[in-house]
Amino acid sequence: MFYYADEFNISWLPTLRAIWSPKGQQVMIPTPGQPKRHYGLGAVNYHTGKTVVLVRKRKRRREVAELLQDLVDRHPTSTIYVVWDNAVTHQDDEVEAVVRAAAGRLVLLYLPTYSPWLNPIEMLWRHFRREVTHCELFASVKELLVAARDFVDRYNQSPEQVMSIIGSHCMAQDLCGCT
Repeated sequence: MFYYADEFNISWLPTLRAIWSPKGQQVMIPTPGQPKRHYGLGAVNYHTGKTVVLVRKRKRRREVAELLQDLVDRHPTSTIYVVWDNAVTHQDDEVEAVVRAAAGRLVLLYLPTYSPWLNPIEMLWRHFRREVTHCELFASVKELLVAARDFVDRYNQSPEQVMSIIGSHCMAQDLCGCT
């Protein structure tokens, strides 16, 4: 199994982008008084397009280790390769404990520092922001989290679309010989 992984912000504060408005009128985007934030910790299988996302209030080492353990649990007999950046939360004792417990079945591969363009999952997070948070204020954080979960569930229903977004060329099993 070959995964690309990373974290992303799920902020109640809408992400802003350019939008059309009538000439001479400015579009007003409402914002909450105090922005509240959750985080998505996710991994996308490069060969199948299936995505695993954990939503948590923090993105510390403990949550990163939880994501890795989830991947190990999903593939009890396979070797799992995880490619991600060099964030400090990706390298510590809790993460190392999951790697050791997997007894050689979990291999972590690190991308160069400050190179998000090398991690295809960043393209999926871009789609998330476009579809869920751009210029959108939800009535509550709970509604935002429901919309985030709906996004992940919807894309897991059409993994070929995820594969197109991340640039995977393994659209057919016989093309790359993977499951």
